[in-house]
Amino acid sequence: MPELPEVETVKNGLLRLIVDRKAVRINSDNHKSFPNSRPDVDNFLIGAKVINVRRRAKVLMIDLSSKYTLVIHLKMTGQLVFTLTSEVRFGGGHPTDSLIKNLPDKSTRVEIEFEDGSKLYFNDQRKFGWMKLVPTIEVEDMDFIKKLGPEPLSLDFTPKQFAERFKRRSNTTIKAALLDQTVIAGVGNIYADESLWGAKIHPATRVGDLSYPELKLLYSEVRYVMNLSIEKGGSTNRNYVDAEGKKGKYMDFARVFRKEGQPCPRCGTEIIKIRVAGRGTHICPKEQKLSKPKI
Repeated sequence: MPELPEVETVKNGLLRLIVDRKAVRINSDNHKSFPNSRPDVDNFLIGAKVINVRRRAKVLMIDLSSKYTLVIHLKMTGQLVFTLTSEVRFGGGHPTDSLIKNLPDKSTRVEIEFEDGSKLYFNDQRKFGWMKLVPTIEVEDMDFIKKLGPEPLSLDFTPKQFAERFKRRSNTTIKAALLDQTVIAGVGNIYADESLWGAKIHPATRVGDLSYPELKLLYSEVRYVMNLSIEKGGSTNRNYVDAEGKKGKYMDFARVFRKEGQPCPRCGTEIIKIRVAGRGTHICPKEQKLSKPKI
């Protein structure tokens, strides 16, 4: 699933490319992917201009001049591709050949054509993602949006607030808490592993056994790896292209994720893969020892 840095990269690209473009035609082949009535599409999407592109956690929001918003969740295999000419192409999301090949193809669920002939494609092989047309004023009241925790990269999200939110999950493992979108929003498997390695915390450590200094360090590591990934264009290492046609490079800088069998960058110990919170998890067994629970 595309994680927060990938979705942020998609947002930044679309913000540069589709604002002020007017939608003139919509094609969709699947109601689950595009669960909107024809009257709503005709009245609030066709003829409307894009005025902004936003992100909340792993969700994209395209605000329209009609005071409606396209809320987009890429889920497991979703991707967005914008095309203007053969030289101007932007793609982001799940790494398949649809990002770089001719569209529409068999994975295309929604095609939005703009007045100048440019197009935005929503592709999704497994049909778990969706693109919903919602009154902009009601977006923040969507059930899943209301349940999301704070944005980890928000300027006003402090280490103290970070620690307080995690302490509410004191009996769970720190990795499970990191992946819980109601605790903080947008952290997925890659960045959980990378952040925990950076903070020298074993992923199976119980939250209640972590000190404030440890949680404060984890806060810094979460922000560091996510900002680095955004800077590098995301973590996808196959067929990912940004607005300039460059592939995401974060995986070149990953320290432990998918590095099992390789030496730890800090101590040289072989990185291993274990299972924590139901997910494949990469650690350095020397740097990230599981401490005894507090009594």
